[in-house]
Amino acid sequence: RLRAEYFEVLTASGGQAAIDICNQERVDVVLLDVMMPGMDGFEACRQIKSNPKTQDLPVVMVTALDQASDKLQGLEAGADDFLTKPVDDIALITRVKNLARLKTLNDEMNLRAVTGHQLGYGDNDEDLISPTSTTGNLLIVDDNPRSAERLQQALSDAHSSKVEPNVVQVPFELEGNDYDVMIVSLSLDHADALRLCSQVRSLDRLRHTPIIMIAETGDEARLLRGLDMGVNDYIKRPVDQNELLARVRTQIKRKRYSDFLRNRLEESVELAVTDPLTSLHNRRYMQAHLSGLVNRSIDANSPLSLLIADIDHFKHINDTYGHDVGDAVLVEFANRFRENTRSIDLVCRFGGEEFILVMPGVDFEASYQIAERLLARIAEKPFRVSSELSVPITASVGLSTIASVNDTPEIIFKRADNALYAAKRAGRNRVMSEAA
Repeated sequence: RLRAEYFEVLTASGGQAAIDICNQERVDVVLLDVMMPGMDGFEACRQIKSNPKTQDLPVVMVTALDQASDKLQGLEAGADDFLTKPVDDIALITRVKNLARLKTLNDEMNLRAVTGHQLGYGDNDEDLISPTSTTGNLLIVDDNPRSAERLQQALSDAHSSKVEPNVVQVPFELEGNDYDVMIVSLSLDHADALRLCSQVRSLDRLRHTPIIMIAETGDEARLLRGLDMGVNDYIKRPVDQNELLARVRTQIKRKRYSDFLRNRLEESVELAVTDPLTSLHNRRYMQAHLSGLVNRSIDANSPLSLLIADIDHFKHINDTYGHDVGDAVLVEFANRFRENTRSIDLVCRFGGEEFILVMPGVDFEASYQIAERLLARIAEKPFRVSSELSVPITASVGLSTIASVNDTPEIIFKRADNALYAAKRAGRNRVMSEAA
């Protein structure tokens, strides 16, 4: 089932064999059965989590339906999540994808910390790599008072929470408060939970708020629709407290990692590696960080795409309106770029009117769609640079991806640069790519 979703799967028949694989191979998620010959899953989990080399590996314990004590023991051993036998396909793929993304975010923070140290900055980055607390502020959306009370009680020892039974108020409640996770019942009596989730995902400020859905057995079709529209995770009734706490903890960690990647850099690093006008990373940071991203992608046999965007006729803007208007255009261009990228993407102002976007895990087809969407976002309305002046802006994009294990950052960049010049020669305001 995992291979059908294009995961690369390694298997071990015992705890020690699993530990050996984790030490020797690049692993993103570990699924551990509780009952194994020799070393059991709990001891294997403890050893994985106690080894500095593997302590960040997400571990999923596979437990029997009637063994609630196993879940508690798994939490004590450091497990990140649970799967219950017989393993449901939806649960399997959802858990693995969630934890793989969490591992990606954690790896990205570690890589950025290493980049900072290589540049001679970021001495305190170790304090920022992992959240110091996974206690969160939760919003529960459930219009059944008894059900909502049971959920709130199950979470009360580890988190603070508020129940909002009226879905009309939910977006306002989320906008006005700093919630870490929204938990919503799929079986609301007086509203459509899927419509609410879609609305939350469409609002810019809330697009990164994790959503956990509480689903009824037999409602798999609507559950799949929710996962497709961006719901992060789910748990089925009757709700197991330990599973619920594990799901919430994973989403809180993921949100805080993601927030960290979007918002926080040490002031000393900002001075060295941030463009002062646009607040994006500058050329120096990109050159230091790109090699790590490329090498990691090649080692993992994972795609990576790079695009270079250049504002069309920027010299004409400076000559016509002045450099202060040109600067305002650059700032707005950077903002539109930033708003349409993921937290793990690397966005840089390379120099002048050139901007670079590096997208780990994104293949050529997806990167081309992203580039087209970025150009549409830039051109959809004029840049308002003052109360009296709006300037229509377009851009040209050159695109490249990793094509072989022999590709270097310089080769990938050169292909994108050549494609950019081809886009300009072809009439501007378009995306071009150069074959390897």
